[in-house]
Amino acid sequence: MHTDDLYAVYGASGYGREVMPLARQQLAQAGVPAERLVFVDDAPEAPLVNGQRVMTYAQLLAEPAARRHVVLAIANGTVRESLAKRCARDGVQTWTVSASNVVRMDEVQLGEGAVLSPFVTLTSNIRIGRHFHANLYSYVAHDCVVGDFVTFAPGVQCNGNVVIEDHAYIGTGAVLKQGRPGQPLVIGRGAVVGMGAVVTKSVPAGVTVVGNPARAMA
Repeated sequence: MHTDDLYAVYGASGYGREVMPLARQQLAQAGVPAERLVFVDDAPEAPLVNGQRVMTYAQLLAEPAARRHVVLAIANGTVRESLAKRCARDGVQTWTVSASNVVRMDEVQLGEGAVLSPFVTLTSNIRIGRHFHANLYSYVAHDCVVGDFVTFAPGVQCNGNVVIEDHAYIGTGAVLKQGRPGQPLVIGRGAVVGMGAVVTKSVPAGVTVVGNPARAMA
């Protein structure tokens, strides 16, 4: 990290305001002053939010900086992907923001642009794709594979031998039953697991499941 670079949290709404203090602390530990950290929002409602400057994406590109780095604090994985493509096109780099008390164990592969909120645990021998969101108190257990642009709401319990494909959304307090070696439980691409659902069987791509045990919505 460099003090003449500019760092941004994209999104100044609820989740972005949760990510900002984590980003501020991370940069402070690296010696980057707080004024080199900003919010980016497509429709800013105020010039300052929680003490940090707010600017549009165009203003971010115009701001003097050696390099620009953005973490995408947008819960919708499809929107995150669109913004990631725009940033890549414009030479804006992505960066990962992680709370100081996140636990990472052995052989964790984590893609670029993740947000790891307080009390998140990533255990051993797991592979996670790009722009992953793990909200408060979530965990990913052993031998899991998580795709790109996957979102965990708070308190997700992802047990061992689970495969979660790109763009899946796992709701608050959901429990994903442990799979077996060679026979993982699979959450398909773009699937949605509802709040508090207990998933005991694989979920097809694009399907929304709710309840205990989780079943597809009618």
